[in-house]
Amino acid sequence: MKQKLYVACTILFMLSLLTQSSSAQKTSFINSLSEQNHWVDSVYKKMSRKERIGQLFYVRAHTNMGKAYEDSVGKIIEEEHIGGLVFFQGGPVRHANLINNYQKVSKVPLLIAMDGEWGLGMRLDSSVSYPYQMTLGAIQNNNLIYKMGQMVAYDFKRLGMHINFAPDMDVNNNPNNPVINYRSFGDNKYNVAQKGIAYFKGMQDAGLIVFAKHFPGHGDTNVDSHFALPQLPFTRARLDSLEEYPFREAINAGISGVMIAHMNIPALDTTKNLPSTLSRAIVTGVLKDSLGFKGIVASDAMEMQGVVKNFPNGEADVRAFLAGNDLIELSVNSKNGAKLILKAIKKKKIAKEEFEARIKKLLAAKYWAGLNTYNPTTPANLLQDINRPAAAELIQQLADAAITVLKGSSQTIRQNPLRKTAIVSIGVDRPTTFQMELSKWYANSMIFLVGKSTSVTDMNRMLQTLKGFDQVFVSIHDTRARPASKLDYSSDVKYLVAALAAKPNTVTSVFANPYTITGLPGIEKSAGIIVGYQKDDAMQRSAVKVITGLMKPAGKLPVSVNVYFPTGTGVSF
Repeated sequence: MKQKLYVACTILFMLSLLTQSSSAQKTSFINSLSEQNHWVDSVYKKMSRKERIGQLFYVRAHTNMGKAYEDSVGKIIEEEHIGGLVFFQGGPVRHANLINNYQKVSKVPLLIAMDGEWGLGMRLDSSVSYPYQMTLGAIQNNNLIYKMGQMVAYDFKRLGMHINFAPDMDVNNNPNNPVINYRSFGDNKYNVAQKGIAYFKGMQDAGLIVFAKHFPGHGDTNVDSHFALPQLPFTRARLDSLEEYPFREAINAGISGVMIAHMNIPALDTTKNLPSTLSRAIVTGVLKDSLGFKGIVASDAMEMQGVVKNFPNGEADVRAFLAGNDLIELSVNSKNGAKLILKAIKKKKIAKEEFEARIKKLLAAKYWAGLNTYNPTTPANLLQDINRPAAAELIQQLADAAITVLKGSSQTIRQNPLRKTAIVSIGVDRPTTFQMELSKWYANSMIFLVGKSTSVTDMNRMLQTLKGFDQVFVSIHDTRARPASKLDYSSDVKYLVAALAAKPNTVTSVFANPYTITGLPGIEKSAGIIVGYQKDDAMQRSAVKVITGLMKPAGKLPVSVNVYFPTGTGVSF
């Protein structure tokens, strides 16, 4: 009875939180900007120029760095009157409590942000991770992605947060991209646009301010802008038709924010070594003027080497501001940056009307998020609320919709449940969910494990043993925290994959980044191939459902892997 009562209360609470906001949310954030807002005007009028400049800056916050660090952030809030915070690693309850404390010391309520492309689990312990965007790119039912957006928004608001720096709307047409890759919905610009819009609308309709990133498109780079400045060497026509396409569609669909990438783009600005973040030609000329974007423009993190390497000591901050960024994220020295911006204003490097409009836009975001009537977060039952059964159910639904058969039919995938069956998991040191679930359906089966560096002797011994089996199910696992384009297997283990695939009745499932298939020559000889995109238990369960005939596969490959498996590959039966 107590459990039923708790579930009922949780559902009611969730519904109230999803609908609770300021009256501004009866209209979209973009549309609200054209309306007279007395709260915004009143708050702006009471601010000093220093306080107004402070609204531009959003600084880093953690709950896993100790009290001294937490206190230092509180001091910045009080002294610099910053506009908001970007939370990183820590725990949900600690985050909620600290957000409440920080709101108490801020003269104007803070907008609280986080990078949560796959939900709170991207940053926090004890919280939910939804599938990566590349996994979502395989899904054909975009309503599920919209629903995920609503669930993510609920989780953010439950902790007292208002901004998600998501979705990633980069078209990942470079398999070796070291920074975007699995964070993208894929290499098809139309699919990226549709999935990104579904995701952001889910979040935005549920009350979050969201940002498409990284404008004008970070998908075709082989340099990580955290460490150096990538160059996008393409023509204006190419950028217009490909990289910018998803952003243009998102703007037309009413997205509230756009984040600028740190890239040098000669076709848009010929200034040598100038990051796009600091280019007025790109931020104001292309995004605001040409594409007509009226929402919030945020810089990517200003602590990244791609932007500060050539513009140190606050120079990057003032240039980002003058370029047209409304929100300066993670300045290396916000105090110094604010001083330089004040100097630029005094020297009339920006029109008074433009400055006022941009600060009022940030205040309007606070109003739209409900901060005109701020209420602290309630920590009680927080962990239960964000780890609710509905979240686990949706994660399984998303996995079921994403699982993709690249090769095979219902017969070749299922094989014969009565025959002697080997179930081999590679890249692991203990039995996998895939093995445990599949063995329930194949009574005459045996489990085999192969580590990332298993010796040739042990592998040969296993291959010899497998000669006594009629059929083999192979699962390939990437156990790393982030699914890279290449597996960290020894070359001998990769040869084993090819040897197993060459056997007459082998079905191979890949629970890893789909690009890893390129580095597994010979895998295409398998009688059946299934892609599960990531290591999660939900994906492994989905593969078993397809193998055993409980579910028809519907996913389509969101990226081109090789000549055998181009974008859009997906067998249905």
